[in-house]
Amino acid sequence: MNPIRIGFVGVGQIAKQHLASYAKIPGAQVVAAADVNAAELARVAEQYKIPYTTTNFREMLQRGDIDAVDVCLHNNFHAPVTIEALRAGKHVYCEKPMAGAYADAVAMAEAAKATGRKLSIQLATLFQKETKIAKRLIEAGKLGRIYHARSTGYRRRGRPFVDGYGTANFVKKEVASGGALYDMGVYHISQMLYLLGAPAVARISGKTYQETGMDEGRRQSSGYSVEELGLGFVKFANNLTLDVMESWAIHLNAFEGSCIVGSDGGIRLHPLSFHSSVADIEMNSTFEVDSVDWRWHQLDPLQEAYDSPQHHWVAALQGKVPLLPTAEIALATMLISEGIYLSDRLGREVTAEEVMAHSKSTAVRL
Repeated sequence: MNPIRIGFVGVGQIAKQHLASYAKIPGAQVVAAADVNAAELARVAEQYKIPYTTTNFREMLQRGDIDAVDVCLHNNFHAPVTIEALRAGKHVYCEKPMAGAYADAVAMAEAAKATGRKLSIQLATLFQKETKIAKRLIEAGKLGRIYHARSTGYRRRGRPFVDGYGTANFVKKEVASGGALYDMGVYHISQMLYLLGAPAVARISGKTYQETGMDEGRRQSSGYSVEELGLGFVKFANNLTLDVMESWAIHLNAFEGSCIVGSDGGIRLHPLSFHSSVADIEMNSTFEVDSVDWRWHQLDPLQEAYDSPQHHWVAALQGKVPLLPTAEIALATMLISEGIYLSDRLGREVTAEEVMAHSKSTAVRL
């Protein structure tokens, strides 16, 4: 297969994780990187042997030796950079969430369609072993008619910057747009949407909170303005529902994992378990997750295309496998998250159409 030549926009915390992943993937070549921080750019380029660097990402986009661009910036920068890269003829892999606002995510999807370029969003939970097994169980009809799902994410005290890690940009609306829902909720909500078959969102209600104490010096210096707890209830068009509870900080022990329930059985994702009845006897069962994953890899050489978001992205660009609809799932996740914010602001349930109508761009151009 031809190598996929990749250029990076941003070489910060998340970019280093992407770079480490690409280094393990045959056929992935990081050939360029751009960042406004020249000193850090030089350090990362030396570490990962990146031959071309620039502090102006637009100069990088003009290069003819780049097939795809990996966008590793804060949320409100995603849309402008992604759209420019697509229009420059590059395929784009973008960090989660898709953007800082639903309206901006729509613009990204429309740009990909107009240019005929591939767009993928980093949704790591879709590639977890538990997700793959759950998908097989659902497609085999083991749950029967699915009617409800729960998306949960738990951190006891894990807010960026104010709890000791990351930068203040993660907790400022003007940069990140949202908190727990946008940072971690995107992983769990998108996982549920993927397993449910991406049902159409009809109505959303929700509430957000910022109540847990924090270091006052960090509160002041960060300009903390996002939620630490997001709660939601989603009604889909096919008589299916989803409830959401995503925490950055809460005075509770760990939540039970996300789950899906149907007329014949239920699945809990972490740890993976299946719940049903046999001969009218309630049954709870577990799976040999690692051994089945090993066997699938021995029997199917394409299994490695689903080992991580980066493995899948490179394999899809090489034509080995169809690209999973991560952009479409990420867009629906944005709709739900922004619907929770809008419901909280208006104090009532909102329709998907209302969210679309109210959504305003938060995009920031570099």
